Amino acid sequence: MKRNFLEKYRYSLILLRELVITDFKLRYQGSALGYLWSLLRPLFLFVILYVVFVYFLKIGNGIAHWPVAMLLGIVLWNFFAEVTNQGLKSIVGSGGIIRKINFPKYVIVLATSASAFINLLINLIVVAIFMVVNQVELSWSILLLPFFIVEIFLFGVGLAFILGTAYVKFRDVNYIWEIIMQALFYGSAIIYPISRVIDMSPVIAQVILFNPAAQAVQDARAVAVSSELPTLYSVSGSVLMSLIPHLIVIVVLVCGAWLFKKRSPYFAEEV
Repeated sequence: MKRNFLEKYRYSLILLRELVITDFKLRYQGSALGYLWSLLRPLFLFVILYVVFVYFLKIGNGIAHWPVAMLLGIVLWNFFAEVTNQGLKSIVGSGGIIRKINFPKYVIVLATSASAFINLLINLIVVAIFMVVNQVELSWSILLLPFFIVEIFLFGVGLAFILGTAYVKFRDVNYIWEIIMQALFYGSAIIYPISRVIDMSPVIAQVILFNPAAQAVQDARAVAVSSELPTLYSVSGSVLMSLIPHLIVIVVLVCGAWLFKKRSPYFAEEV
């Protein structure tokens, strides 16, 4: 069965590998610092947000290892943003190849997502260093971290299928998604503790955490940095409520794959 699977998708897997390598090589081509920007970009953002929100505004005071939790949140959110933003433009950006070669178009979206995943792995090394420096106590719960990374990845890929398909016909999608992502970044408790929202309104906190990306970030913080950090389950107290973001991921991924498959035969004519 495994052999049949590999034979069936052998061409797609080879193409995926080549596209990932090419995308990663071209991303920082001509840059003096090259791949170091994969580390420096989130670090610079972290430093700016740390100085403003933690040092001056004292947000996160009294929360164990909050700077590390904030850095982890920024890294995971940037991963989600990169998967969706790059996926949105991937089909149109590969218009020349699509018009010349007949191949499964989903490989293009998966290639940009895989490239984003490589960046994430590099950034997680920085997070690990900060965890050691800040003497974060590790527990077996950190083994659950890959589960939440996969959740973000699948949610991002599902959205990338939808956004990439829509962008082929409607270029305004790019600008609309930029606004939505900016609103979600500040509204998803990435740079401030979700406990602040809980103190104001537990209901609003639950609504925020129904967003799979926000829920996965909070759960990742709880298993990797501090078990005292709130999650959707601890806020709602309901297993069923905590399953809602996972159901949303499944629905978005299935609908995105269906829409992409339905429209992909026409991409060569439309891009």
